[in-house]
Amino acid sequence: MCTLIHMNDEMRERLRRTRRVATPWSDDGTRGIGGTHLDELLERWVNGYDWGVHERRISEFPWATVRAGDTDLRVIHQRSASPGAPVVVLLHGWPDSVLRFERVLPLLADMHVVVPALPGFPFAPPLTTPGMSVNRIAGIVADALDELGYSRYTVSGGDVGGTVAELLAAEHPDRVAALHLTNIAPQRALTADPAKLAPDAAAYLRRSAQWFRTEGGYIAEQSTRPNTLAVALGDSPVGLAAWIIEKLESWSDESAFTPDDLLTWVTAYWVTGTIGTSFTTYVEPAVLPDRIDTPTVLSVFPRDTKPEPRSYAEAFLNVCDYVEHRAGGHFAAWEQPEAYAADVHRAVELGA
Repeated sequence: MCTLIHMNDEMRERLRRTRRVATPWSDDGTRGIGGTHLDELLERWVNGYDWGVHERRISEFPWATVRAGDTDLRVIHQRSASPGAPVVVLLHGWPDSVLRFERVLPLLADMHVVVPALPGFPFAPPLTTPGMSVNRIAGIVADALDELGYSRYTVSGGDVGGTVAELLAAEHPDRVAALHLTNIAPQRALTADPAKLAPDAAAYLRRSAQWFRTEGGYIAEQSTRPNTLAVALGDSPVGLAAWIIEKLESWSDESAFTPDDLLTWVTAYWVTGTIGTSFTTYVEPAVLPDRIDTPTVLSVFPRDTKPEPRSYAEAFLNVCDYVEHRAGGHFAAWEQPEAYAADVHRAVELGA
C-alpha cells in the first residue's frame, strides 16, 4: 500500500494551539462529547500518543491494490493456507475504516479474507469526483473480487458496509453465497410501510424514527452540507476527534476503546485527509431492491444504534439465522471479535 502520511510537527503544533470552546453543557454527555474527557484525550494525543507505532502495524497488513474497472480499490487480502478455503468479504462503515476488523482477522485464518478500504474512507485512493454511491461501491467491490479470482464468497458487514453487502447480494446472486449483517440498510426505514409489517416491526419503525430525531443530526449535516462540515473537521484535528469519538463511544459498550484506540481511529482520518470524502455515501442516493433472497445471518448486538427485531429484517431479507448477543455495539467486530467471527462462520456454512 502507499506510505501513510506521518503525524508531523505541524499537526502537533495544531493540537498544542487548540482553542477550547466552553459551553454551559460542557460535561453533559447527552449534549455531545464531554469537555473534560476531550481535554484528557488531547493531552494524551500531544504528549504520549505515538502514531508511528500504529502506522507501522497498519502498514504490515497484507495490503493489495486491485484494478476494478476504471477505479483502484485498496484491500487487505489475507490468504488462507488452504487454496480451496471459503472466501469472506468484510465491509466497514462510518466513522471507522478497515481497522474495525483488525481483531477479527486472526480468527478467520481458515478463510481467504478480503477487507476493502471503501472509496472515500481512510487508506483508500483519493476520491475526487462525485457519484460514489453505495450502488457504485458495490459494483467496484464485485469487480475487484473478480480480478482477484474469487467467483463465490460470503459478505459480512454493518453500517455503510452492510448496505453495500445487501447490494452485492442483490446484484450478484450468483456470486454471493450468503450474507452476514449486523444491521439492515437504514434507508429501508425511510420508505417502509408500517401497514405491511408485523406489529413489532411497525413498532421498530417508530423507535427508529425517534432515534433519527434525537441522534441523527450528523446524518442531516453530512448528507446536505458536506462541503461546509468538511472544512471544519478537515482543518481541526480536535474538531475531528470530537465528531468521531462521540460516535465511537456512544454506539459501543463501555470500555470498548482505549484512549489510544480512539486516537488511532481518528488519526487514520486525519493523516489520510478523508473525513470529507467519507460523507459520500450520505450524499449520494442509494437504490435498494424491495427484497433480497440470499441466505442471511443477522447478528444483533444490544448496544448498537437501532437493533432490529427479526420480523422487520424478514420483511426485506431471507433471514435464516437471527443471533442475539449479550454484549457489543455498532463496532461488533472490534468489540466482540470472537462472537463476530463465530457468526461469520455460521454464514459461510449457510452458503456452503
